[in-house]
Amino acid sequence: MDKRRFVIPLAFLSNTIFYELFRMSEKEFGLPSDGPITLPCDSVVMNYIVTLLKRGLSKDLEKAVLNSVASYGCSLNTYFHQGHAEQQLLVFGF
Repeated sequence: MDKRRFVIPLAFLSNTIFYELFRMSEKEFGLPSDGPITLPCDSVVMNYIVTLLKRGLSKDLEKAVLNSVASYGCSLNTYFHQGHAEQQLLVFGF
């Protein structure tokens, strides 16, 4: 994680992807009593998720992103270090 800060629109917070990120954050870092919430994501992955949500996701794509986050976490470094570099990454064209 690179400690980059994001301002997330309130409408995104009810999305199942963010629900999973909050669950992972609570498990890894605990609940903050003050200050920002730390999510277990690299800024590259977070930008990707925010961009997808801004464009609108189909339910199938939302499930695929959620599956990726739940399976591999939110760090490209973790993904590649776990030996998944030869597998396909979920990519959305811009």
